[in-house]
Amino acid sequence: MATSQHESQKQTRKNSLRWELDENADWAATVELRLVLDHDAPAGLADDVLAEVHELVREEGRTARDLFGAPEAYARAVAEERVSEEYRARTDTHGLTPGERLLAAFGTLGVVGAILCAIDWVRDGLWAGVSWPGVVGVTTVVLAVGLIAVAVVARSAGRFKGAYAFAAAVPAVIAAGGGVGVAVPEGQLFSVPVPVLLAGCAACAVGAFAVPERVVDRWFAGRPPAGRDDAAWLDRLGGLLRGRHGMTAAEARGHVREARQHLAAVPGEHAEDVFGDVEVYALRLADGPRKKERAARRKMYGTLLLLGVVTLLFVDHVLDAETSFDFWLALYTGVVGSLGWTAVSEWRASRRPDAAEPHGAD
Repeated sequence: MATSQHESQKQTRKNSLRWELDENADWAATVELRLVLDHDAPAGLADDVLAEVHELVREEGRTARDLFGAPEAYARAVAEERVSEEYRARTDTHGLTPGERLLAAFGTLGVVGAILCAIDWVRDGLWAGVSWPGVVGVTTVVLAVGLIAVAVVARSAGRFKGAYAFAAAVPAVIAAGGGVGVAVPEGQLFSVPVPVLLAGCAACAVGAFAVPERVVDRWFAGRPPAGRDDAAWLDRLGGLLRGRHGMTAAEARGHVREARQHLAAVPGEHAEDVFGDVEVYALRLADGPRKKERAARRKMYGTLLLLGVVTLLFVDHVLDAETSFDFWLALYTGVVGSLGWTAVSEWRASRRPDAAEPHGAD
């Protein structure tokens, strides 16, 4: 309840900010954008900072640039001062915590459902027929996509065993859905207004974005090793380096091996005493020149996956005997071309010479 009131107060304060000069408004927008995109700032930090800036600008009667300098430099200074290592250690290469990533995935699923409902409304009219095969098919798709989303988030949180378990459940769900879909009787059960289905999807999207990220973050948080177990600490380190920070398996094994050798050289000391919190230590190892390279490589994987899905839809549309060069075919062509170019750009970014580590670096 207190958290909800605090969030409401912050939103009210943000809405109350009125910049008298367009120059100051542009400066503030740039600071907010840079904090989010370049420095993975936690939610609410930009609002707090800009409220302080707004007050000083009003008191001094000068522009924000005169008082605080260039917005990019100010955003960088704020991030260095106020974004703690503990927070950054909980975010992945995209600057997202597990809770933010999972809720964004389910929110996006609801938005996609709403869009599909709107398209069906335009093409087939106000009413949609409901049948048992249709119900089983939609349920199977939603469950499979949900399991994939959870598996991806678990991997990004360094929870590889959980990720493999959820990923293994996907083919089982698809097989079960296929079997049940064949067994259930065909024929329409009833009709439902498409706006009702659209409203349901929209409600799911809103509900997903309304859930506090901290609640979901706790689901993926690693339990502290029992009895100061160094083996569990090292295993968690490897999972974080690979999953959360995008290192290759070879890189992660190298860092874990070095940590193990260091512990062997100081008998009686535990990993947590020597290296500190495992998440913060993983962040320190991952920081450096190759951080952007790893982030670009991971973005490329996601783009390639989306490109594969859209390409399948494109091919299916082309092979349809009744297909002509209509709006959807043109849309698929544009999306495939755009995703292909994006994947190439990300591949180049992942191999930039200026992103490589200096010779001899870990």
